[in-house]
Parts: sequence; C-alpha cells; structure tokens
Amino acid sequence: HCAVEVIGHGVHSFSTNFLCQQCGRTFEPLRPILFSFNHPLGACPECKGFGNVLRYDPELVIPDHGKSLAEGAIEPWSKPGTDWWGKQMLLAMKRKGIDVTAPFRSLPKSTQTLLWEGDDSFDGINNFFEYMEGKRYKLHVRVLLSRYRTPVECPACHGSRLKPDARFVKIAGTDIHEITEQTIAGLLSWMEALTLRPFEQEIAADILRQLKAKLGFLLRVGLGYLTLARQTKTLSGGEAQRVSLANQLGARLVGTLYVLDEPTIGLHARDTDLLAGILKELAAVGNTVVVVEHDRHMIESADYLVELGPQSGERGGEIICAAPAKEFIQDKRALTARYLRGEEQIPLPKSRRSGNGKVLVIAGANEHNLKDLVVRLPLGMFICVTGVSGSGKSTLVEDTLYRALARAFRVDSLPMGRFKAIKGLEHLKGVRLIDQQPIGRTPRSNPITYLKAFDEIRQLFASEREALRQGLTPGHFSFNTAGGRCERCEGAGVEKLEMYFFEDLYVPCESCNGKRFKPEVLAIRFRGKTISEVLAMTVDDAVQFFTGSPKLQERLHLLSSIGLGYLRLGQSATTLSGGEAQRLKIAAELKDGSAKDLFYIMDEPTTGLHFEDVKKLLAVLHKLVNAGNTLVVVEHNLDVIKSADWVIDLGPEGGAAGGQIIAEGRPEQVAKVAASHTGRFLADLLVTQARTITPP
Repeated sequence: HCAVEVIGHGVHSFSTNFLCQQCGRTFEPLRPILFSFNHPLGACPECKGFGNVLRYDPELVIPDHGKSLAEGAIEPWSKPGTDWWGKQMLLAMKRKGIDVTAPFRSLPKSTQTLLWEGDDSFDGINNFFEYMEGKRYKLHVRVLLSRYRTPVECPACHGSRLKPDARFVKIAGTDIHEITEQTIAGLLSWMEALTLRPFEQEIAADILRQLKAKLGFLLRVGLGYLTLARQTKTLSGGEAQRVSLANQLGARLVGTLYVLDEPTIGLHARDTDLLAGILKELAAVGNTVVVVEHDRHMIESADYLVELGPQSGERGGEIICAAPAKEFIQDKRALTARYLRGEEQIPLPKSRRSGNGKVLVIAGANEHNLKDLVVRLPLGMFICVTGVSGSGKSTLVEDTLYRALARAFRVDSLPMGRFKAIKGLEHLKGVRLIDQQPIGRTPRSNPITYLKAFDEIRQLFASEREALRQGLTPGHFSFNTAGGRCERCEGAGVEKLEMYFFEDLYVPCESCNGKRFKPEVLAIRFRGKTISEVLAMTVDDAVQFFTGSPKLQERLHLLSSIGLGYLRLGQSATTLSGGEAQRLKIAAELKDGSAKDLFYIMDEPTTGLHFEDVKKLLAVLHKLVNAGNTLVVVEHNLDVIKSADWVIDLGPEGGAAGGQIIAEGRPEQVAKVAASHTGRFLADLLVTQARTITPP
C-alpha cells in the first residue's frame, strides 16, 4: 500500500488489499466460499459452522423439580456408577442443615446455586461435569455426558454459522444470514423491491434472474413458507419430494420419466391443486410422470390410471384396471373407481360427541410462528388440528402440547415449545404420542411380538402331545431366547454381513434356512403347521387358522380391522412403513380395553392409506374415543376432518403469515368461516354429503 499527499486535499491511502481506512484492518478477498458454513474459510470457528454449541442443560440434569435431593433430583448422580457424588452432596447438605427431603423447586435460590457451584465441603454439578470431561476417552463416559447436553445458539455467530467477515458484507443493508432467515416468499418480495445502481444492476442481472427463477419454482410447489436456512433433515417426506420437484422444474428436461411416491403427503387441499397443475405441465412438455397416490384430486387430475389389487398383501399384486381416466372411472371392478363415482364413500357420522364437559387449555403458546395462542381442547372428543402446510400445527400439537403433557406425566423430558400456562391436567391419566417411528430397529422385532400375542401361539405349540413328550416348553418356541432357536443366527433367521462402506446386508441363515428354529422344534406341528410356517402366515390367514383361541383371534382381528391383514405375523419391523408402524401402535393401545382418560396424539395417520383403509382406520379411532379417551389428530385428509367432533384450523397461511387460530368448532361451523382455507374445501365436501347431524 502507499500514501499520496494531494496538495490542498490531504493524504490519501491506497492498498491492493481490502483495507479499512479508519482502523487499518485488512480483510480476505471476497470469494463465494467465504459465505459457506460448510467450508473452513467461511464457517464460524466457535461452532464449526453448525450454528449451535452443546451445553449442559439444567432441565436435563434436574428434569423433575418435584423430586427431593434424597429422591435423586440430580439425575446423573442417581446412576450406580456416579452415586458417590450424590452421597457426598447429601452429607454436606445435612451438615449445613438443608432439608434434603424437600422438593427441589422449594429450595432457596442460594441452595440451588450452591448445588451447581459446590464449595469446600463437596463438589458441585459443574465440578462433576468438568471431572467427567477429562474421562471422555472412555466410550461410556461420552454416552453419559451426551444425555445431559443440548444445543444452544452459538454465542460467537448467534446462529448464523458464519465467521464475522461474511456478515460484514451487505446488500441494501442486509447480510447473508438475514437473507437466509427469510421465507422463500419473503425473499422473492425483497428481491422485487431491491433497488440497485446501474453499475450494480449490470453485474447482478444474471444472478438475480436465476435466483428468482429457482425461488419461483419452490413457491409454485407450495413451499413458500420455508426459510432458506431450514435444515433438510427437518423437512417432511412430502416437502423433500417437492424440493426435488422444484429442482426438476428448473432443469427443464424433456423426454424424462419422473416417478413420485405420494407427493401430496403433508399438503393441504389448497396446494394439491397447484401440485397437480405442475405435474401436468411437466407432462405437457414431453415428459412422462408416474405418481403413486391416494389423494382424490390427484387421481382425478391424471390422464391414465392403473389400479392394483384386488386387496392387500397376498391377495393383491394384480392389475385390476389400466385405462384412460374416463374409462377407468366407469370400471365396475376397481374399488377406487367406485369411490370416485360416489358408490362407495366414507359417511358422515350420525352424531357428534359432546365430550365429557371438561377442557384442557394451553395459553400463551408462542413457539416459532405461533401468535400467543390460547387453545381450548374439549376432552372426550375426536379433535382435528388443520391448516395449510407451515401454519404451525406440528409446533402446537407435538412440540408444545405433547411435550408439556409428557413432562407433566413424567413420560419424557424433551425441550418444550414456549407457552405461559396449561390447565386441565387433573382430568387426564396420561398422554400417548402415536407417531410413525419404527416399532423396532432389528429384524427380530415383528407385529405378533409387538402385540404380545406370540405368547399364546407358543403356548398352543407347547401343549401339543409330541412337544409334551419331548419336554418342550413355550420358551423353546421363542426365537428370542436360547433353547429352541437356531443358535447360528440366534433366532433372527438371517445373518448380517457387514459391508463397511455400504449398508449392512441381511442374508438367510445357512443353518436353518431362515426358519429360525432347531429341527426338533420345527418337527412339532399345530394343525399341520410348524411354528415357522405360522410366523410366515398373513394376519388374515391367521384369523381363520386360530379358531378356538378367542383372545388370540381378537388381537389378530384388530390388526385386520385397521387394514393390516396383509402383514405376515413374523414380518421384520425394519420392512414396515411409517404408516404401518403407526397403525400397529394404535392396535397395541386398543388391545387394552381398560385404558380411559388418556390423551392420544397422532400426526397424519392417513399417510399412505386408500379410501377403504381410511374408512377402517376411522372406525378404530372412534373406538379409541368411545372408550373414554381424547384424540387429537393433525390431518389434511378431508374425510378425517369431516368425521371429527371438533376442528381447530390454524393459518391463514404458512410461516410468518400463519400461527393464528382462524376457526374452531364443529366441522359444519368451520365450513362457514370465509377466511379458512380448510373451511372452504370442507364446505364443498359437506354439501355433496349433506345429511342431518343430531345436535350435540
């Protein structure tokens, strides 16, 4: 650099570097990777580009403030390997005259601070974690510590994930972090309003054109409510598919075959129309679009329809009808066609429940986009929470309501969404979240063991004369315990081949050929079938086979009634879809008829279901409520919404424009609210199926 003195105008500094004239600081030359948190040059050095750092969470260390110190309020010190710390603390507290039997929440603030910081008489919680950090080379210590840490916003970058230099660069006073925190719709509006000087406009013209096009594609597929900083792992399956679809729209390919599997998952009826139009547009320019779908509007939008059936599982696999749309709808054999013609339908309920007169109220819910909501949930009812994608349904129901109830009933201690108060807990006995997480993560878990029905099957085999003669007990017919199982595969029926750089493979066991049991156990037959052959039966076949066993038949019939009759009794849990796993959990709840005053929560249970299966599912959900429970369902399916006793509609839009209660009440009442997108579509459906509803 150099300094030039201009007579009469002072000294001017010039530099080949990016140099601040005021402080003299030199900056790196601007390169695209400076704005990438995935590259060391752009990532925040404190959080390494993650946007958060792990800190020990007081709510995880002391999850239950109702417990006393003597009862183990400090959770990590209640473990056998670390209880020495707890004993030292209790001795010190007693010497100081502090009541160790009092609930933690009633202890003075000074005592609570003392427990964390410690003193000369004992080591505090902070000292404990500092000591354990020095033992992190041990695996079990790392596992222990991970239980009590939670991600918090990085203090250095404040969640931007970038080093300060990247945020110094601004366009129209806005840095890159502020831009990525906007929704797709919001960013498009910002770009439209952006004013640049002619020189800047010339440089940015091509970049702006490409950006507007890509954001426009995302907006067209109904994702305008997503922020650009949204992590892909938090997207639903339907959202992820639509992001891929937007990418393909931008590619402008022709002569391409596109295959989509239920792209309408998580999509409101308003946005389904939009998506159908986009798929038609792809086909119109010379592509072929194949969609696996159950949504009525998407089916009606197709040019050509193929129906497989006639039923599920073993009774399916045939092409029932393959024809252009007009011909398909007139086909007498296709079940879908009968629903489209209106010959089959999911009827409106003859009456709607009035509940048990009690109410659960959550007030001041303001997590994410929720606008300080006060939500009233009448108990003893089937309640639907509706709204367009991104309106705040899952934030309200799962992140806030469920987690608050789970903590109150000591089911879970996950971080809760923000709210001010919750009232009505005394009217409930528990909470259950019936989600689509797998029922098991190994091939050893299966439907029949999950429902606790395998015990009776084993008892039937053990009571056979030949089994009694050989001294075989029910334990010999279990593939989970040593005795009768094949010891090479330990009853799994398969052996795992570790592929190291690829996903592990499971191949049939060479010793038992996948039959799981020893030859002497397979020699025992019940009504001509071996235990292995019984596990290979479908649920529907097993209902007919186990006549004379009422308790077992009842549980098997329960599976059949929720559309799972095609599953095999011993089918591996790893092969079940999310929807199948969710319905299995529903069946497990229904098998215990004594459950009452429980609060059930489900998120889109109709995912992947045909009209006929939705009808079966609704019958089961009504059973759950009729038993004296409350059911809250987050749902877009209009057939489910019309069948509910009470509807809470959020909106009006997604993202920042959502988070408000637009309508609540009976489906007929919500259908009359002009501002409700759900109400508009619900009104059309109720008109076509109009009938008298018995007043509550």
